[in-house]
Amino acid sequence: MSSSPPSTERAAGPGSAEKRGAPRPRSSRRDLTRPVPRAASSPAPPPFPLFLAKCRPIAVRGGDAFHELRPRAEAANLSAHSASPIQEAVLKRLSLLEDIVYRQLNGLSKSLGLIEGYGGRGKGGLPATLSPAEEEKAKGPHEKYGYNSYLSEKISLDRSIPDYRPTKCKELKYAKELPQISIIFIFVNEALSVILRSVHSAVNHTPTHLLKEIILVDDNSDEEELKAPLEEYVHKRYPGLVKVVRNQKREGLIRARIEGWKVATGQVTGFFDAHVEFTAGWAEPVLSRIQENRKRVILPSIDNIKQDTFEVQRYENSAHGYSWELWCMYISPPKDWWDAGDPSLPIRTPAMIGCSFVVNRKFFGEIGLLDPGMDVYGGENIELGIKVWLCGGSMEVLPCSRVAHIERKKKPYNSNIGFYTKRNALRVAEVWMDDYKSHVYIAWNLPLENPGIDIGDVSERRALRKSLKCKNFQWYLDHVYPEMRRYNNTIAYGELRNNKAKDVCLDQGPLENHTAILYPCHGWGPQLARYTKEGFLHLGALGTTTLLPDTRCLVDNSKSRLPQLLDCDKVKSSLYKRWNFIQNGAIMNKGTGRCLEVENRGLAGIDLILRSCTGQRWTIKNSIK
Repeated sequence: MSSSPPSTERAAGPGSAEKRGAPRPRSSRRDLTRPVPRAASSPAPPPFPLFLAKCRPIAVRGGDAFHELRPRAEAANLSAHSASPIQEAVLKRLSLLEDIVYRQLNGLSKSLGLIEGYGGRGKGGLPATLSPAEEEKAKGPHEKYGYNSYLSEKISLDRSIPDYRPTKCKELKYAKELPQISIIFIFVNEALSVILRSVHSAVNHTPTHLLKEIILVDDNSDEEELKAPLEEYVHKRYPGLVKVVRNQKREGLIRARIEGWKVATGQVTGFFDAHVEFTAGWAEPVLSRIQENRKRVILPSIDNIKQDTFEVQRYENSAHGYSWELWCMYISPPKDWWDAGDPSLPIRTPAMIGCSFVVNRKFFGEIGLLDPGMDVYGGENIELGIKVWLCGGSMEVLPCSRVAHIERKKKPYNSNIGFYTKRNALRVAEVWMDDYKSHVYIAWNLPLENPGIDIGDVSERRALRKSLKCKNFQWYLDHVYPEMRRYNNTIAYGELRNNKAKDVCLDQGPLENHTAILYPCHGWGPQLARYTKEGFLHLGALGTTTLLPDTRCLVDNSKSRLPQLLDCDKVKSSLYKRWNFIQNGAIMNKGTGRCLEVENRGLAGIDLILRSCTGQRWTIKNSIK
């Protein structure tokens, strides 16, 4: 295979799938709910309904006194012709009866759509729907959880999902003796049915001899159904297999994962959000790679569970990178992976998205776990990736191991995720990034000194880095993340204000207009100006990788009164994109001699123009000494 890497990359920061830029799923699957036409030569159907049931015997395992009850009935597949109304009625009654028995066995007080059955909602990972009346009932819970929890209760806890592994993966063989894994789920005020489906899926798709335990870490939830009802269910359904850990106060995702690690007893620990579903065969390739090298951190490939319909969509094979704000994002696999022509091969990755990762338990402890000084969410996934690579390990995505994850439309547990990600990003920068820490401050438009954010004490993390004899960050950029853009030539950055109009700032304006404008100051990405040693004046958020466009620069083409924003590399005359500027001075183009100035048009407002210099002065927020 000789494929070239895709040029699109998807941001995976907080919030919606829209920001992540999720790719479309591959070609649509056949509608499994439609009858398959019979060939003319097919024998006539029997004169009576033919019911076929796949039953899985109850298994008993000694040693840890674990007794499995796993009814996996898939109600009646009729022969390849559509069911009559009478047959459908009988099937419905059988399904209801199975559901009642199932709930009695497992102590459930209400139905949770446990039996997938004939035509079950969400079966096979297909989109599930609600009636108009149900849609109305679903609105409140949907807003509360960030996904359609009402619909989730109508979908089987044991539903099947598509197997999106590359074909070669299904032919690979693995050693029977592999290390056991402790699967750790973190949750806070999650919908019960979604947590239970994560647990069921883990049990159903992890070989019994490899699954040491499942650990549910409750980060101080308020929901009553997540207390006694949850514990009673998992202890009856999976006696001896599931541990529930309760934080006495809200610790946040990062420290909650550390609590899960503390009670784990498996040789390997897997950390997952509590809104995932596993694909068959996910565990063996992960455990095999870690058995080969205990210093590997393994990331299953992520597919998407749509938050509104619970449809499972295939995501393309990707590595995981990040922006200089340390928001995680999907990036194209490295060139050597594409050149190999084998989609089943592991993908070297600079960091991780964060919703799922697997690591040798002892090695994780040796490298300092996650940073306990971080709060709530964000940055820990980048810190782990950098730390693993700098301190003797490696990180990779496995296309042969796939986990589907609900990408919520919002993070309901905290409304200030941006602040915590910013704070955590500064901790990463101060401990691991050496001189490149300035890039993080630039990206967040913060001064290098006294940024106004208390990041806490980082002395222990710096001591950890020293004790582990880790490499420097320059090595990481050169060998692990060479695609990352670098901005060492920056000498000043932040909002640019004119002395004649101090309440407005230089702004990139609508991208399609390619023209800089003035806009009320807010200090976010569109107003991030960056002045370089070469005299370039860039405007807009920092770029990410070389596969994506870089921040545009200000240009005077000598013909228009309007300052243009263009791709610097495509501007033929270097003088037209170079500017003379000193703090509290004019901004003058080196090629034309014209100045960037503000024109007051009275009731018509103010304009940003290029003209002969009149002595107007500009100030930029931050400088690098």
